[in-house]
Amino acid sequence: MEQKREESRWKKGGRILLAAAMIFLAGRGAAALFSQWTTTANLSPAVDNWGLGFGAEGEKPTGNVSAEELKQYDTYYVGDGDDKVIYLTFDCGYENGNTPKILEALKKHKVKATFFVVGHFLESSPDLVKQMVADGHTVGNHTYHHPDMSAISDQASFAKEIGDVEAKYKEITGQEMTRYYRPPQGKYSTENLKMAQDLGYHTFFWSLAYVDWYADNQPTPEQAYEKLLGRIHPGAIVLLHNTSDTNGNILDELLTKWENMGYHFGTLSDLWENTENDKKEAGTAENEKSAASTESMERSEGTESTETAQ
Repeated sequence: MEQKREESRWKKGGRILLAAAMIFLAGRGAAALFSQWTTTANLSPAVDNWGLGFGAEGEKPTGNVSAEELKQYDTYYVGDGDDKVIYLTFDCGYENGNTPKILEALKKHKVKATFFVVGHFLESSPDLVKQMVADGHTVGNHTYHHPDMSAISDQASFAKEIGDVEAKYKEITGQEMTRYYRPPQGKYSTENLKMAQDLGYHTFFWSLAYVDWYADNQPTPEQAYEKLLGRIHPGAIVLLHNTSDTNGNILDELLTKWENMGYHFGTLSDLWENTENDKKEAGTAENEKSAASTESMERSEGTESTETAQ
């Protein structure tokens, strides 16, 4: 009888140990899976659509990739700091009568913008391209055919989409194109960003845009103001489409409203050059700090040597 009770205790104990072992192993497996998921979640996606998350009014939005991570590819979506500056950009797919009104409003307010153009716009509206240049605006590269560039994985095909725009722009203006690139529809891959960088380009996404590209379903001025005033923030790279009737009609008043909110306007060159200067200054300061630390250590070691000699 006693032997049976002892066997029962051992079996029960064994079952408990087995259960504990299974829980432990399951826990380790779950932990490994969680660790793998969080590691993956913290990495930038290889291919993605550019997207934003907005917080409180007047605050900078977060991108689906951080500004710091993008900078390693000479890529930007928002300016640094708290200066109330706006970087105004337009994507130009074709001309439907709004670009002259846009250029007129920009000239009235002495604002310099960047126009990202595709091949069709260059072919169909060379005079407007010349006017952009004459007015002091920058013309950037939006690819020739406006494809999904994230689907392009070889450098030669990528370079052709970019290079054909450069060639057409030079044919029209006699000038080299400023090497600013915006991925069509915000679709990109990290390989694309590196390809653009290797071609000498800075890539620019945006930190403020709204649905203005449907020609037959244009937002009202009130709807446009709600988005463009409510979500404006320091360092905003604003994306507007030149094809929008609403944008053509409200831009003069919109610029006035932004100015009344205390904003002023900069260029994309200001943005990345300031970033580069800040990096250089930070590097210089770090080098000076390191040199001072080394010098202090050498002095200390020299003093110790003197004291030992005495």
